[in-house]
Amino acid sequence: MLVVVVGLSDEVRRVVDAEAADASRAARQSSALAPEARSTVTGHRSGLLGDDAGAAPDLWFRDMTIQRMDHVGVVVDGLVAATAFFVELGREPEGEAPVERRWVDRVVGLNGVRVDIAMMRTPDGHGRIELTKFHTPTAISAEPENAPANTLGIRRIMYAVDDVEDVLERLRTHGAELVGDLQRCEDSHRLCHVRGPEGITVALAERLT
Repeated sequence: MLVVVVGLSDEVRRVVDAEAADASRAARQSSALAPEARSTVTGHRSGLLGDDAGAAPDLWFRDMTIQRMDHVGVVVDGLVAATAFFVELGREPEGEAPVERRWVDRVVGLNGVRVDIAMMRTPDGHGRIELTKFHTPTAISAEPENAPANTLGIRRIMYAVDDVEDVLERLRTHGAELVGDLQRCEDSHRLCHVRGPEGITVALAERLT
């Protein structure tokens, strides 16, 4: 979270400080509850792009160990191209900043870190991506170029879209290409995987009505 706000406006800093204060209060309130009270959050099972309200809730009770998924970090070599790709998908730029701090070195376990970051949010504001361009040390690749779907690690980010073919056509103007084919998943969705700049793979899902 701190990497996002370095070098950004005072307004953004105030928002982050307020969120941190809220999180601290929530943590104190949670710790004050009895264990049985903290364990009564109704669970549910997530489907392809939604919730399965019919799942047996007693199997999915959880202690609340996290507040939310804040963002996903993606290291890229071409920050401008990657940003344009995600803007075409509908993500909105939230801010850009250079980052070069000793505490960053210690957090990520590298020396002499100097990066540029661009934060992108979804239109609903609930999911963000942090694009990171390393100037030093040089970025490296730990997997083959255009890694296949069975490569270990995080392989894709899935987006729900209104018109999958329209999105495909717009992404192709940024050099994106289908990994496989556009397919129909029963009577539920139309799905495909798309490879964009830097080998970034996203999945697109159009719900069928």
